[in-house]
This record gives sequence, C-alpha cells and structure tokens, in this order.
Amino acid sequence: MIELKLKPREDRRLRAGHLWAYSNELQTDASFRSIAPGSLCRVSDDRGKSLGIGYVNPHALLSVRLLADSSEAAIDGSWFARRIESALALRQRLYDAPYYRLVHGESDGLPGLVVDRFGEYCVVQLGTAGMENLKAEVIAGLQQVLQPRGILLRNDGGLRELEGLPAYVEAVGEVPDEVELLESGVRFLAPLRAGQKTGWFYDQHDNRDRLARYVRGARVLDVFSYVGGWAIRSAAFGATGVTCIDSSQPALDAAQRSAALNGFQIETIRDEALDALKALRREQRQFDVVVVDPPALIKRKKDYEAGLEHYAALNRAALQLLPADGILIACSCSHHLEAEALQRILLRESRNAGRRLQILEQGAQSADHPVHPGIPETRYLKAFYCRVLAS
Repeated sequence: MIELKLKPREDRRLRAGHLWAYSNELQTDASFRSIAPGSLCRVSDDRGKSLGIGYVNPHALLSVRLLADSSEAAIDGSWFARRIESALALRQRLYDAPYYRLVHGESDGLPGLVVDRFGEYCVVQLGTAGMENLKAEVIAGLQQVLQPRGILLRNDGGLRELEGLPAYVEAVGEVPDEVELLESGVRFLAPLRAGQKTGWFYDQHDNRDRLARYVRGARVLDVFSYVGGWAIRSAAFGATGVTCIDSSQPALDAAQRSAALNGFQIETIRDEALDALKALRREQRQFDVVVVDPPALIKRKKDYEAGLEHYAALNRAALQLLPADGILIACSCSHHLEAEALQRILLRESRNAGRRLQILEQGAQSADHPVHPGIPETRYLKAFYCRVLAS
C-alpha cells in the first residue's frame, strides 16, 4: 500500500478529527503525481506515527480522505457493511419509514459517499476517485445490510468533475425511473433517474415538519419547488392554496402527480424564480407564507459576492408578496454562506421594504444529515422562519 507522510505540524487537524489532507500538507516527490487516483494509502505524521488509512488523488488539492484510524484496516465489503449498519441504526431511530439519507459522507465515516434510501431502492453517489475505485465494495456492503431490490448509481454530480471522473448513471438490479416515498405520512413521487441529485431532498424533512404551526388556512408559495416538497406538505397541514414555482416542467409535472396521490390540487408556474416573483407582484397577488429554498448559489468562494446579491434579490422579491403578519421561510444550502450573513440579508431587505422582521425559529439540515464535529464543511443548511410586520 502507498505510504504518505505529512509535513511537520500538519497533523493537528487530522488528530482533532478532520478527515482531509491537502496536497500542500504532504511530503511528496516527483513520483507522487504518478499515483493512480483513488489508490488506498496509509498516512502518518512527519515522525512516522500512523494516522490511519484512506485514499489519495494526487491531482486534486484535497488529496487525501481518511477512512479509518487504524492503518491495518481491511477496506472491503464487510468493512463497508459495518459502517452502513452503524449509519442504518441512526436512521431507524429517527424515522418510522425507510425513506432517508442512509449515508452522509464524512459524517458517517464514508467520505465521498452519499446513499439515499427509497424503501427497496438505494441511490448512490460516488463523488471521489477513491469511492469510485471502491464501487464494488460499496455495493457489496449495501447488499449485505439491506438486500435492496435495486441500486442506482447517480454518478453525475459536479464533485466528480473536480476529481477528474466521468459522469454516468448505472443501475444494479431493477430500478424504476420514479418511485414513491413517504415523508411524515405524505406521499411523493421522486424521479430517481432524471431528477436533481438523487431525486429527492431529504435534508429539508425536519424543516418541512415545522410547517404545521404556520400554514393552516394559509396561501403558500413554494419558490424553487422542485417536485413540491414544501407545497404539498403545506397542503397536508391545511393550507387553503399552494403554488409552486420552478424552471423545470418535468419537476412541476411530478409535483402535480404527487399532489394527486394525496388528493390535493396545486397551482404550478414554470419560470425562473425572480421573473415569476416579479410577475406575481405585477398581478398584485399576495401569499401568507412564502418559502424561498434555492439550490446552492455560492458553490465556490469566488462566487460569494454575486451569490449574496442573488439571495438578497430573491428574499427582497418574496417580501413584496407578503402582507403584514406574513411568514417568510428563507433557506440556503450554500456552505460558504454563514447563517449570520443570511440573517443580515433578511434584516437589510426587510428594512429597505419598510418592514419589521421577527425570527421565530431557525432550522438546519435534517438529523439524517449529521454534522461531523471536526469538519465544519458538513454543516451547510440554514432555514430562517420569519414573521414580517408593517413598520
């Protein structure tokens, strides 16, 4: 196995629990670049004391991800099965039905791996060269623990491009294009093959559970609705009318089918979010609750300022559709946007609109997306529940 050694004083972060080592923290020579991406490696400090076993990509700035503390660990299907069993125990404690994120990368000790469970089916994302090389072991571990009817490899995410990996979608066993799932008793259809990410966003499950106290008897607008998660949960909680905005017609069609599964009717608007919000204002429409849940608008640090303005513009437009005593639910899944920065945006835009703002509660990613206490990057989702008042 490849042996890698850190430079002096570069072991502190790993000893504190982090799982990443960058290329500039490693002692390397000319042969380092010839290592096959994804190769397993033993990592030690500059004195040769073992830090564990992981995998390496010499062509990436984030070069090493640790898998185990022990340098003698055998990274095989049985090892993956033990990690998956540990992850499964948490999710079974959290949820009554088998619909959740089963594996959340570093937080479950499996960096580069995401697994979402849809009952008898699993959707897997292998985001790194190391996990791609371990694909057979990942599949073996899942089959040993869950015996799924089918596994869909949705290996078409942006992280793979950074790792120099090709995009592809591949099925192991039988996997339908669309599956039904349950979220707190509400039925949804998730497009596994053609949808975003794994087909569904489990990370907002717990935040959508909070809707009950805000939406009963309310007119609800779900911006960036995708397949209608917030809107249809609102209808289930007694909203009198729900409207979805999304730029994808297939996503809106899936939202309509999900609404019908539950006996609800919803309105859908296909348009870019800002354009749709401005059109609704021109029509003088108002809503009692507006949910703004965009995709990550700040994916890299260099996008920060532009992303801030985009978040500001969206929430500014949403505020203009709310009457006094309305509720704004403002979300961000951008790791680079701190909760405090989003709060400042909400304060500024409410003041500019001549409104007072009360923050009623703050949500984060659902518990099936645990945070690794040594890796701040695993805490990413923010959701502010705000009451909007006249000045």
